[in-house]
This record gives sequence, structure tokens and C-alpha cells, in this order.
Amino acid sequence: MAHITCTFSSECLKMNTSLTIILPEQAQMDQIRVVYLLHGLMDNCTGWSRYTSVERYAREHNVAVVMPEVQRSFYTDMAMGVRYFSYVSDELPAVCRRFFGFSSERRYHYIMGLSMGGYGALKCMFGQPAQFAGCAAFSAVTDMPDRVAAAGPEEKKEFQAIFGMELKVPEESDLFALAKKADAGTLPRIYTACGESDGLYPQNQRFARLLERQGAGNRFEHWEGIHDWVFWDQALQRGMAYLLGGE
Repeated sequence: MAHITCTFSSECLKMNTSLTIILPEQAQMDQIRVVYLLHGLMDNCTGWSRYTSVERYAREHNVAVVMPEVQRSFYTDMAMGVRYFSYVSDELPAVCRRFFGFSSERRYHYIMGLSMGGYGALKCMFGQPAQFAGCAAFSAVTDMPDRVAAAGPEEKKEFQAIFGMELKVPEESDLFALAKKADAGTLPRIYTACGESDGLYPQNQRFARLLERQGAGNRFEHWEGIHDWVFWDQALQRGMAYLLGGE
């Protein structure tokens, strides 16, 4: 597998940004599946490749993996900041098609992420379900209003930059609201997972139950684990096997 770090100028972000990319070396780029793999709050585009066996899993499934960088934005077009949701959902796929020759067909594209990145993956999937064949979210922040309400003083400043001074989470950034209004028939296959000792486990349970009630094709798996890379490495392996391996 080729392992590439790419820095380029984003029109959407109005600045340079970085990607980490894993590519099969013996494949036609327009005939391989692509996983957009999103990082969490404390990481950047290098986290997945530093702390998990993502390259080995990519080799097993013969897929490309694109790992972008969004700072601490919660994959949102910020009220007072940068348009990271538009970057990930619109500009990034177009850039990757142009740079690497990926196909534009839905069946080749998947989106996955952990924690903040799990939230971002689900948000992108609900926003543009026709763009993805599958979505996976590991230990995701699924209840954003609850997350904002529980924030400490410093985090509240960040959330004010993201959502505005009133700290009101709009419907387009509320996964429960998006799930309730989504047409289940248009959604791709979904995989969610959370550790049973993770503080986010209760909200992930509630979100999985909502998806089930809505008729969305979600597989929710849980086992003993906390909010750490040990769990996320296992979850990535399982999520890839389910969505990419035809389980």
C-alpha cells in the first residue's frame, strides 16, 4: 500500500490543509472503493494511521482510505469560523477525484469516524445519503445538544464559535432530528459501535434504537471497552468487515 501525506490549498477553507491517504498500489483508481475516515476531537489526519492497523485493514479489503483534518470543528460550517462540513462533504470528494482518479459512483464510497468523527460521518451520511454506500460511527457523539449542555467554560467558548453565542444546535447538526426526518429507504448501510464502559454508550444505545424504529439498516455492536484506541481499532476492523466484506 502507498502511504501519502498531501498538503493542498482548499478553496472552501481558504487555507492550506492536509490529508493522509492510503492507496492500493496495484489497482485502477476508478475501480476501487474509498473510505473517508474521520478523526476525533483530540487528533488530526495522522491519528488513525498512528494508532490503529488501518493500513492492514485497507490491504485486506483492497480499498483506499482518505483521512482529512478538521481541527476541533465538529465537522460543522462554523458560526464564527471555517466551513468544515462543506469541505468534507463537498470539496474533499471532488479534490480526491481530481487528484487520485476515484470514481464518482455511490457504490465506491464509504464514510467512517470515531467520536467527533463518528458524529461527522453520520452527519455527512444524513446530509448526502446518495453519496455513500455505507457509513460507520465508532463511539460517536450522537446527542449534540446534550454534549453542548455538558460543556465546561472553555469548551463552551468553542461551541459558541461553532454554533453561535446562544449555543443552540440547529436541526442540521442534530443527529436525532436528522434521523427522525430521514427517508430510511435512501440511507446506505450503517454500522455503529460503542464500548459498554464508554460515557457515550447510553446515547449510542438511544440512537441505535431510533434508527431501528425508523427502519434504517443499522448494525449496532457493543462490547466491553472505553473511549480509547484499543476499542476503535477493533471497531474499525469490525465495521470494515461488515460494510466492505459483505458480512
